[in-house]
Amino acid sequence: MTTKLVISALAEDRPGIVDELSNVLYQQSLNIEDSRMTVLGGEFAILLLVSGEPSAIDAFQTQVNDIEQKLQMRMLIKATSESSAIENAIPYAVKVAALDHPGIVNNIASFFSARNINIVDLHTESYSAPHTGSPMFALHMTIGIAADTNIAQLREAFTQVCDELNLDAELTNL
Repeated sequence: MTTKLVISALAEDRPGIVDELSNVLYQQSLNIEDSRMTVLGGEFAILLLVSGEPSAIDAFQTQVNDIEQKLQMRMLIKATSESSAIENAIPYAVKVAALDHPGIVNNIASFFSARNINIVDLHTESYSAPHTGSPMFALHMTIGIAADTNIAQLREAFTQVCDELNLDAELTNL
């Protein structure tokens, strides 16, 4: 029987972080099942789902403070279980692009939350527009829509909200 942990870690960006952390996990007999890693500002952010025998998980948890010191990173760990995905949910992709301004993520998240639609994955980035250099913002997300949802009505409402907010957006099935 395996146990699962979610590990969130943050460290000053430098070469070798992934190697160091994955080696510690390997030495502890833990398996990385899923991960997200990125540089945010000058920090390297890590989000992992790991699994292992209960004894290996327990040993890792007792050594977290020492591991943090050795790797010069902050870690937050939490026991978890299998995903309780919404039954019959159909994955859809959401893409939004606009001039960067506060509230874009909140507006999009509120739209889907009000309709009890789960956000499965979310990625955003800021960049400069070609030629003009204007600050731009892009949002990419995967959502899980219940099979009995009227997609045409959802898409129409989403398009209307995005038009009102001056956001270029699309909602497509995966």
